[in-house]
Amino acid sequence: METKWWHKSTVYQIYPRSFNDSSGDGIGDIKGIIEKLDYLSLLGIDVIWLSPVYESPNDDNGYDISDYYTIHEEYGTMEDMERLIKEAADRNIKIIMDLVINHTSDEHPWFMESKKSTDNPYRDFYIWRDGRGDNLPPNDIQSVFSGPAWEFDEASGQYYFHLFSKKQPDLNLHNETVRHHLYDMMKFWLDKGIGGFRMDVIDLIGKEIDHGIVGNGPKLHHYLQEMHEKVLAGYDVMTVGETPSATTDMAKLYTGPGRNELDMVFTFEHMSLDEVKGKGKWELKPLDLVELKVMFCKWQTNLHQHGWNSLYWNNHDQPRIVSRWGNDQEFRIESAKMLATVLHLMQGTPYVYQGEEIGMTNIRFESIDEYKDIETLNLFKEKIKEGKDASDVMASIYAKGRDNARTPMQWDASQHAGFTGGTPWIPVNSNHHSINVNSAVEDPNSIFHHYRKLIAMRKEMDTIVHGKFELINGDHPEVFAYTRKLGNEVILVIANFYGRHPDFILPDALSFERAEQLISNYPDSPVDPKHVQLRPYEALVFKLCGVK
Repeated sequence: METKWWHKSTVYQIYPRSFNDSSGDGIGDIKGIIEKLDYLSLLGIDVIWLSPVYESPNDDNGYDISDYYTIHEEYGTMEDMERLIKEAADRNIKIIMDLVINHTSDEHPWFMESKKSTDNPYRDFYIWRDGRGDNLPPNDIQSVFSGPAWEFDEASGQYYFHLFSKKQPDLNLHNETVRHHLYDMMKFWLDKGIGGFRMDVIDLIGKEIDHGIVGNGPKLHHYLQEMHEKVLAGYDVMTVGETPSATTDMAKLYTGPGRNELDMVFTFEHMSLDEVKGKGKWELKPLDLVELKVMFCKWQTNLHQHGWNSLYWNNHDQPRIVSRWGNDQEFRIESAKMLATVLHLMQGTPYVYQGEEIGMTNIRFESIDEYKDIETLNLFKEKIKEGKDASDVMASIYAKGRDNARTPMQWDASQHAGFTGGTPWIPVNSNHHSINVNSAVEDPNSIFHHYRKLIAMRKEMDTIVHGKFELINGDHPEVFAYTRKLGNEVILVIANFYGRHPDFILPDALSFERAEQLISNYPDSPVDPKHVQLRPYEALVFKLCGVK
């Protein structure tokens, strides 16, 4: 496979509202990001994925866009954005923007026109339907954010479709004019020098609502190929699609060489392994490591030379990984390093979510009133209305709520963690006194420096980029071990996923002359990987020499 620049890159996701506030209004901003570019350069990242900074009423924290061509005043100006692109480029960092084209805000001029009458030229920019009579919506499709996905408009007597908030009406991409307006907007940003797009819920843009099809509609791949032809083919950029329902076969269609669609997609399969099957994200069960290994092995094996993986543990929609599948108390440092090691040495482009590199943890607000996320607030109302116990609902929110990822970045031990000189839009985690960037950068054995080393290894070792993945002892309930092989070079990764002391025995079939340790998360790690009793959350990586 031809090596592309993004094959060796590591992406850092910034949630602008919570990253760094330069103005003192309690909300992160673009100038605040510019102030921290040297920190990101020190970490070694190559790409910043910037969550939306467009004009927005902020019903869903920027994923409800009212003007694609304007920067939200809370975040700054277009001049600030242009400076960020330039300052990042000066440090060899590319900016990729969030492309949200499944829906707009209901305050977007297109929708405001669309609502005016059934014969308005913009009516068909959105999905409008008659109800079924007796005050019933057109069909029973439900919103991701609770309740029906249809909102009745009294003025016209029709319903409009919104898969998310009622303030996020879905665009009708079957309308060619809509698609070409969106392509013009993409070119506007690419011409400013951005390095590509993260495409929000892109697998929904081909929906066929009248046939009950929401994701992976029959024209989806045609639209993606058209987008590539009309826009992306003219630029050397990176694209990643958020595709919640994608299987590996679908991912091959999205990312296969020569198909001219996307460069990579986000799989969601591993994100549902701690849910009771069929019950949704809030019904929890313990992670089964064997299931996780089987899932990763499937994606690593099936996409090898047939597509490209995105590698991530957390983002703005997911809880903090060290709290979720690590141990955020006595083994926070060890488990955070272990989780990073397992992920970053697989094949694909790794994504680091802000604060992950210093081991930031989930938040436990005492009152539901302190939460800001629309999904969380809707869930709480819905469950209490159903008669659920408030403490049980809060337990689910503590584990899986999106605000876990959205508390301010912890820069130092001062008030509000150095995030703002004002009052933060959402409270800072009280553990910022011990978990912060300043102390992490100063400590050579910190989680931060472990991430730095992993990011550097990817740039230096082709085996990490292109090597074949092979799972070892796949049925072991506590140890995640695998090799990466390219030519005569073999990298061995051994990771204890839990807090006990399991034995790891290397299969006889994998024989070698000597082992060179590349990275570990304990200072006195074993030097021979043949038979190791692992300590809690221990991670070991070796280059095997003289493999027979």
